[in-house]
Amino acid sequence: MGGDYAVIALYIAGMIGVGWIGLKLAKTKSDYLVAGRRLGWFMYSGTMSAVVLGGASTVGGVKLGYTYGISGAWLVIAIGAGILVLHAVFARRLVKLRVYTVGEMLDLRYGGRTSAVSGVVMWGYTLMLTVTSTLAFASIFKVLFSIPSWAGIAIGGSIVVLYSVLGGMWSITLTDIAQFVIKTIGILFVLLPIAITSAGGFDGMAAKLDATYFEFGAIGGQTIFTYFLIYTFGLLIGQDIWQRVFTARTPKVATGGGIISGVYCLVYGVAGALIGTAAKVLYPEIGSAQDAFATIAERLLPTGVRGLVLAAALSALMSTSSGALIACATTTTSDLLRKVGLKAGDVLRNRITTLVLGILAIGIAMIVDDVVNALTIAYDILVGGLLVAILGALFWPRGTRQGAYASMVAGTVSVVAFMIIDGVAANSPIYWGLGASLVVYVGVSLATPRTPESILSVWTRRLNGSAVAEEEKAAAAVEA
Repeated sequence: MGGDYAVIALYIAGMIGVGWIGLKLAKTKSDYLVAGRRLGWFMYSGTMSAVVLGGASTVGGVKLGYTYGISGAWLVIAIGAGILVLHAVFARRLVKLRVYTVGEMLDLRYGGRTSAVSGVVMWGYTLMLTVTSTLAFASIFKVLFSIPSWAGIAIGGSIVVLYSVLGGMWSITLTDIAQFVIKTIGILFVLLPIAITSAGGFDGMAAKLDATYFEFGAIGGQTIFTYFLIYTFGLLIGQDIWQRVFTARTPKVATGGGIISGVYCLVYGVAGALIGTAAKVLYPEIGSAQDAFATIAERLLPTGVRGLVLAAALSALMSTSSGALIACATTTTSDLLRKVGLKAGDVLRNRITTLVLGILAIGIAMIVDDVVNALTIAYDILVGGLLVAILGALFWPRGTRQGAYASMVAGTVSVVAFMIIDGVAANSPIYWGLGASLVVYVGVSLATPRTPESILSVWTRRLNGSAVAEEEKAAAAVEA
């Protein structure tokens, strides 16, 4: 394991070193939260891929492959579909808005007073998403050091918190690019071909497993539908994803880079399912499917190569964890603390907020025991609470502030209630949450006065980019 330790140590040292570089770049609020809105297509595509393909997509994706075979790819395919739709339909509009949070967008469209509720919902989502990736550190460090789960969570989480606090989005972007490269090499070009070959190729796997392992629908039609409902729609509206969209230099960069990222996600999803299927052939005695990824890496790969693949897994976990953490901190400062009179513009305040939330996420991860269930909680709350109000803001001029406010409350309460009644893994919470949110949004909007034209005109000018152009022109005139 000595070679593995050396590879992992170099990787961790590199991530912390990049954090120090980010410290020098993050001089303003824009630098810290959205990397100065300066990313080109390669960095944008890499960082978008890194943030969405985290613990649930890697450790969880292999787990689903181990349990269901090739149909275990549907979770990550649904994520990739969300990225594709987001960038084909919405990305250009979002870049032109020049905001920092989903809550700021809702306030702009509806005329204020919605970001308090949307901020609470988004805060819960981003915090649980941070927890999800932080939780997955346990399985990797257990293989490396044979330490308890809580210790692995503490080690991995502390590294993420450190570089995120130092340089904010610049540190996260730079580390994401390195993590994207490592993840691509380790998962797609090393572990995938070795796993399939060791399991006897596709013919060998087919001879040893039930035929359902090679049926794309084996996981169940309702489950596939729910994955698309939760994750595809969730990717359209998540603060962690929007915040990456806001880093694009231009709308064109966001669209092109995002579509490349979406296609990459589809490939990654199939790869994870195939690795899990191979693990089922090679190690059918694994006590928990959650450990399938770590087990196949530990037992199958030689020293050094194993370290590279485990570093790739750490890359996946750290990129999503750090992205969700900075999104949670941004929501806290821009949507929640601002409502009680605290300004969000100070970089030091954002760093302190990131630190506190990172420690909180590490603590929660130590008491949660299932990475996929944790992700389900996060996306159920997000989609059930905010999807209707956000899509209404973008596509239905008749939607009102009162309708948006009421739909967020109704959707979130319904999701939480049915999680308690039917369980976290049930499909009913998202169905009831979306249904309640939609009915309340339409009903209350039609029963209340239309949004004033003065608000809608500002919204329209921001969407087409003219308002921002005027502001920049005025600022340039003042400086001159």
